[in-house]
Parts: sequence; C-alpha cells; structure tokens
Amino acid sequence: MAIEHNMQSSTIVDVLEKILDKGVVIAGDITVGIADVELLTIKIRLIVASVDKAKEIGMDWWETDPYLNSKAADNNRKALEEENKRLNERLESLEQQIGTNRLSTTEFNY
Repeated sequence: MAIEHNMQSSTIVDVLEKILDKGVVIAGDITVGIADVELLTIKIRLIVASVDKAKEIGMDWWETDPYLNSKAADNNRKALEEENKRLNERLESLEQQIGTNRLSTTEFNY
C-alpha cells in the first residue's frame, strides 16, 4: 500500500525566486508624540528585488555611490580634483586683483 504525498508546497527557493522576480515593498512609519504633539517621525522603506528588477523600476543608486562602486569613486575623485583646480585658479586671480588694488591705493595715499 503506497502513500501518496501532495507536493504542492513551495520550497524557500521558489518563494525567494518569485519575490526577487516581482519585488516586494515594505513601508512603515513610526511616529512618537505626546499629547497630540508629534515629536519624531521615522519613515521606513524596504524594497526586496533582484538587481535586474530594481534597474527596471529605476533604482540604480549603487552604481553612482562612491562607497559601493569603485568607478563612481574614481569619477567623484576626478570631479573633486577639477573643482579644486578651478577654485585654486580663481583664488589666485582674486589675490592678484587685491594685490593690484592695494598697490594703486598706496600710490595715492602719500
């Protein structure tokens, strides 16, 4: 006498595959208040999805975050170096203008 088992239950791998394929959003707000005065609000948002699904819905912040992506860190460093160079040039120009103005005002003060 054989016993038949119905294998309709999903394994955790199947459930995880479906979650990553479709994505799951969990959202919640925590509000702390006293006597109807809101003191603190914490908004919690959690999205669980595959990288492909996240990109599909427009979430790709990890590609531009310098702490998570070495290419983004290099681009960020290069942009900062360029900005620093422009600011130094501007500072030198302003210092030269101030020096020229001081010379011209001291000529008329004696």
